Amino acid sequence: MRRELRAEWTKVRTAPGTAWLPVAAVALTVAVSAAATALVSCPSAGCRYDAPKVGLSGIQAGQAIIVILAVLSVGAEYGTGMIHTTLVAMPRRTAVLAAKATILTALTSAAGTVAVLGCVLAGRLVLPRNGFIPARGYPLLSLADGPTFRAAAGSVLYLVLIGLFALGVATTVRDSATAVGLVFGLLYVLSVLPYLISDPGWGRFLWRISPMNAGLAIQSTRHLAALPLGPWAGLGVLAGWAAGALLTGGLLFRLRDA
Repeated sequence: MRRELRAEWTKVRTAPGTAWLPVAAVALTVAVSAAATALVSCPSAGCRYDAPKVGLSGIQAGQAIIVILAVLSVGAEYGTGMIHTTLVAMPRRTAVLAAKATILTALTSAAGTVAVLGCVLAGRLVLPRNGFIPARGYPLLSLADGPTFRAAAGSVLYLVLIGLFALGVATTVRDSATAVGLVFGLLYVLSVLPYLISDPGWGRFLWRISPMNAGLAIQSTRHLAALPLGPWAGLGVLAGWAAGALLTGGLLFRLRDA
């Protein structure tokens, strides 16, 4: 698969705008997290905020750019017709899709790690000024703390799975605009829907199958018993969405004409 990996890496580095998307994802994620930590406060009477989750809240914004990056890795080739050239040069379609997924995973992991480190640093610097201090049950954010490390590492995994999910959807529909709209709908609209349902049972069910709500449970470090799903189980739901999208996209990629 060396040829396929080299080709996909070349495309990412040379495609106009695509190479800057990981940088944009880092900048947006850290900026939103810094803004969120600046806007919350913990009074002397105490509060119930989950500090690591607040510090990592920019992930919800940064994932949008990861989705665009993933979709363009497939949709741009279909939009320009270059997919025909790709498949003539590299006819092993499974290897081509695997190479796209590998390069996307590497880029998202690198960008996600930098973004998460920036978010944790912003939270460590800003939150104590707003009352999140040890005396009120909030030690400084630190990756040495087990739950905080799980939330941080899990956030990187979350971004990787979001990217793979978007890649699978884009491979299935073969149109960038349609893929972005579909992924955004499943992420953002489905995440709000459980709160609009009056029936608590249905609301809890929809929360559990929502890729965004379930996946972001990995960031929770407090009040875990109140969550419809545990942190790792929630990330597993997102992994299921990503696997299903990739399997569907991969099967159609092999069976359909380019």
